[in-house]
Amino acid sequence: MNPDNIQTQMRRGALELCTLALLAKGDAYTNDIVNALRDAEMIVVEGAIYPILTRLKNAGYLSYRWEESPQGPPRKYYELTPTGRDYLNLLADTWKSVVSTVNLLIDSTPTCQPDNSNL
Repeated sequence: MNPDNIQTQMRRGALELCTLALLAKGDAYTNDIVNALRDAEMIVVEGAIYPILTRLKNAGYLSYRWEESPQGPPRKYYELTPTGRDYLNLLADTWKSVVSTVNLLIDSTPTCQPDNSNL
């Protein structure tokens, strides 16, 4: 299996949580969200974020407003709703639990230990 594909699949699963976490810091324009996720090496393709934003908005976790832009068309700014903040907390707690469990399993698997034989 292609390691890049594995990494992409794992990141895709975490994008919703990361998007909510970014918006918990404050309202953001779509390009700001994309750039922050790209800087964190969470996405490569800009189009990956639009279905997530739509799904989160339709679920009531995000709202948005339009603001005039000094350059070009109006911009859509997303913000976390109170329900979205609750959902973020739930996802974050679940993520931490899953990561902890996976790390315990990996750490107890001999084939996943670093090879120190050449030290």
